[in-house]
Amino acid sequence: MKNFRDLKVWEKAHELAKRLYQATGQFPAEEKFGLTAQLRRAAVSIPANIAEGCGRGSDRDLGRFLQMSLGSASELEYELLLAHELGMLDGNVHEELSERTTEVKRMLASLVKKLESGS
Repeated sequence: MKNFRDLKVWEKAHELAKRLYQATGQFPAEEKFGLTAQLRRAAVSIPANIAEGCGRGSDRDLGRFLQMSLGSASELEYELLLAHELGMLDGNVHEELSERTTEVKRMLASLVKKLESGS
């Protein structure tokens, strides 16, 4: 069992989720159960899956949960684009969150590759 707090990718994903919550705080009320909820769920799913994978007994299980985190990060990437194009996310905020998401995706992919190679 690994401590998820020791992983830099978890830390980055956790910060991304917190920042996303801040950014969606001003979304229209009618989106509370729509895009706001979808964005938040996807963002929280990334560090949550990393944490759950670390609590499992093997690198194989961890790798599976990291893949789920990658899927959630890709979902978040799309939802950020949609929120921006619908005028809910300012251009600078969209760019910042997209860059953070891309960084987390790169880190996740690298960790998955490392686990698969047995290093």
